[in-house]
Amino acid sequence: MNYSVLGQKIYNILLKTYKWYLRTPERSLDEAYKAAGQIKAIESEHFNGKKIDSDSAMHTSSVMDYFESDLKKQLKIIRMRLTEFKASRFFLDESNQKAAKRLGIEHPHPSVILEKLKFIDEVIAKYNTLDDENTYQDRGIHDTNITVEPATIQAKSQNLIIKKSHNNLPRSKADTTRVLPRSIFNTFNRLQVELVDPNAEKEVVQDFRRSRKRTITSVRFLLLLILVPFLTYQLSKPFVVGPIVEHFRSSSAEVALFLNHEMEEEALSELQKFEERIRFENLIQNKVSLSPEDMEPRLQEKARDIAEEYRDTSANAIKNVFADILAVAAFSCLLLISKREIAMIKEFFDNIVYGLSDSAKAFIIILFTDIFVGFHSPHGWEVLLEGISRHWGLPSNHDFIFLFIATFPVILDTIFKYWIFRYLNRISPSAVATYRNMNE
Repeated sequence: MNYSVLGQKIYNILLKTYKWYLRTPERSLDEAYKAAGQIKAIESEHFNGKKIDSDSAMHTSSVMDYFESDLKKQLKIIRMRLTEFKASRFFLDESNQKAAKRLGIEHPHPSVILEKLKFIDEVIAKYNTLDDENTYQDRGIHDTNITVEPATIQAKSQNLIIKKSHNNLPRSKADTTRVLPRSIFNTFNRLQVELVDPNAEKEVVQDFRRSRKRTITSVRFLLLLILVPFLTYQLSKPFVVGPIVEHFRSSSAEVALFLNHEMEEEALSELQKFEERIRFENLIQNKVSLSPEDMEPRLQEKARDIAEEYRDTSANAIKNVFADILAVAAFSCLLLISKREIAMIKEFFDNIVYGLSDSAKAFIIILFTDIFVGFHSPHGWEVLLEGISRHWGLPSNHDFIFLFIATFPVILDTIFKYWIFRYLNRISPSAVATYRNMNE
């Protein structure tokens, strides 16, 4: 091998990488500038140079969804590239700048950089102030007195009225209480706005549209939370994890046939039952007793079949472990990049749970407590833990299972009771009374 040629190739690769690193600030700024230009082009062509607004009456809801998705994409690119621009300029010291000059890399004039940054700031400035909906979602908080099940336009009007009465200071449902019932204040506020505010109808329609959009987004994201890990598991197991596990197991001289002693005991019990079945059938048919020489070939064939079956079972358990890890990783990544959707889902479930009737709330609480912490729940937890152990090829540690059953349901029961006492009792005392009556 010609080491000088190899060294020259490595040097060229490193040199190209270093040049790419030196051009990072310019490249990042250009990409952010390009994204801002695309937003400006959409504003000029479709919104008469104004802000891309979901409440605009110039386009239909489907067209607005398209523009908003493109806007979010470009704003995300701008944020990422500006962050990359700032970080790369921070790490490029004077020595790197001199090296760039020696390599023939010319950075743009500062006036050009400032002009591009000014243009980017002008474009994104109008989108830095979030509307009320996004503000609530990003903070993870909700209005104190919003009716939690706005099924009609009248309920939507009440939501709008209460938001105004609190001067846009949203708080959690369970954070505050009042001396008088909220319904009294809500009724007076609703009448006041319906009689005085000329824009009440328009704002109610806009609020209804935002609520419908939140619901659609929440349902879509819930489906993603289910489908992404499921598809990751189903696709990675046969196409990624499976070939790798089979390769290492086939290349290894000593492959463990049984992953734990329980598998071995099950295999021996199966072989023993097979031998006893042969002897039983032979006795029923009044045949001459089989000699050990006659039994040996049939037992050997059955033993090979059992060994092949448990070899596949062990390999499948190993595949399950790595496929589950990939599925959890995909689920975690989806959560990390979807903070806004998570806030929407919190509000979505808040509206569903607190919008139920008192009897429905009590029914759901009793159902969940009886399933997870009730009298018969230990049997369910035992079956679940044994199924997980078998899925991963682990031995069923009965001491751990009994300890888990003795502690975890108790912790869940404590959490349920604390939630009922701390939150539900303050928000819906009638639901707690209904729950106690049904539980008795």
